[in-house]
Amino acid sequence: MKYRKLGKTGLSVSNLSFGASSFGSVFRDINEQEAMRTVHTAIDQGINYIDVSPYYGLTKAERVLGGAIKEIPRDSYYLSTKAGRLGVEEFNFSKKHIKRSLEDSLKRLNTDYVDIFLLHDIEFGSYQQVMEEGIAALEELKQEGKTRYIGVSGLPLIIFEKVLSKAELDVIMTYCHYSLNDTSLLSYIPLLEKRQVGIINASPISMGLLNTRPVADWHLASKEIQETCKRAARFCEEQGTDLAELAIQFSVQNEKIPTTLVSTASEKNILKNISYTEKPINQELLEEVLNILAPIHNKSWPSGTKEWNEEW
Repeated sequence: MKYRKLGKTGLSVSNLSFGASSFGSVFRDINEQEAMRTVHTAIDQGINYIDVSPYYGLTKAERVLGGAIKEIPRDSYYLSTKAGRLGVEEFNFSKKHIKRSLEDSLKRLNTDYVDIFLLHDIEFGSYQQVMEEGIAALEELKQEGKTRYIGVSGLPLIIFEKVLSKAELDVIMTYCHYSLNDTSLLSYIPLLEKRQVGIINASPISMGLLNTRPVADWHLASKEIQETCKRAARFCEEQGTDLAELAIQFSVQNEKIPTTLVSTASEKNILKNISYTEKPINQELLEEVLNILAPIHNKSWPSGTKEWNEEW
């Protein structure tokens, strides 16, 4: 396992990190005992950063993860959770809610602090509330020692520019913007490096686009994006390999991306994902896949309100 510095936090994080969203039965019903073993295996294999949110499974993911890490030495991993997203269409970034949310998360996670605390999918909240109350709550919680570092998460990259113009953040969590089909995150790296903001890159398979399984009904990617990604997946299958393997290898190899987050509740899958990072990438296959994906390169999908997505 390789380790990289996460911005100005000084944390040395594994280039592959563990997302616990699957623990909320977001993608399928899970076996909780297997999920717990999966966390133990991930840490035993060198993964040292774990992310979760009360939104995943309406607190189930935090509860299951809390049971899994209860007996693991706290200094053997870094932990992050989030607040502000309550449901598919329910958000609350008020100071009162954000502070209460972390208190509840700490109880479920069996810890008295998190290493990183994030506002979750801020592009769906009121810009004014996020900036005036949500960010203030993060800063107060950091001063209180409930979290060591603070940040925000979301899909549109412009949200990070808007927040950083008025606030100091330690990290950002971005997803679906540094993967085989979309590398638009690269255009933001100069800004993030200048501000010494750590980058957490989530969903290297673009929320299920970059594999042969059916795309979830809730996915907002266009038909063109979905069909092109599936064409790339079938091509890899014909070559006797898995597009997800190439996608994970591609994301973790960039030294400017400190860590890439993958989610699973399967011990077999986490071992497989780790093994991908230890193998050299097939450059010839990579070039062919990038050619297939070229027509949709950096094409994304809408997320959030107009005020967050408007250009300055």
